[in-house]
Amino acid sequence: MMKALITIIALTLMTGAVMAETVSFDNDKAGAVPAGWTAGVTGRGTPKWAIEPDAGAPSKGNVLKQSGSGTFPYCVLKESSLTDGYVEVKFKPISGREDQAGGLIWRFKDGDNYYVARANALENNVSLYYTEGGSRKTIKYVDAPVPKNTWHTLRVEFSGQSIKVALNGKTYIEAKDNHIAGAGAVGVWTKADSVTAFDDFSYGSK
Repeated sequence: MMKALITIIALTLMTGAVMAETVSFDNDKAGAVPAGWTAGVTGRGTPKWAIEPDAGAPSKGNVLKQSGSGTFPYCVLKESSLTDGYVEVKFKPISGREDQAGGLIWRFKDGDNYYVARANALENNVSLYYTEGGSRKTIKYVDAPVPKNTWHTLRVEFSGQSIKVALNGKTYIEAKDNHIAGAGAVGVWTKADSVTAFDDFSYGSK
């Protein structure tokens, strides 16, 4: 039985209801941006986001891959809208002379205004930023092992001004920031000439 494109899981907790969704990309058409997503770039460049077959992916079948270049390429799930919740993805940094990054974005208003957390295989670190008016501003950097050609799990939890960033189950960043408030879309992100594959994108609100 083929996996559904989106698996919807409803969890009822003592603190309230949490709705979570996971996107595996396995039923999307190869060679195109996945259905319901939109791709772009903050700054300049010609990013190339497309579904590709990958037998070694965490959920075997397809991955979403960025193989072009640009200042900050992004791909966003258009109908998503979260104020507080989480976003998570499995990613594999493959190559890049300038950068080898995989990232998550949330509270995305447009291509110039959103939060981003990323892990970088060239620098071996995890970092948190806000992008405002098309300008990326650093909130925090933390050293972390990010070997290339390896699948990693990046997760961000956010509520009000509080932000927590974890890589492979370990929390590296806890910070407070109020630059980007209110609901926004969620998605994935890279930098410069990073060639990066993404799989099992999930998010939830509460």
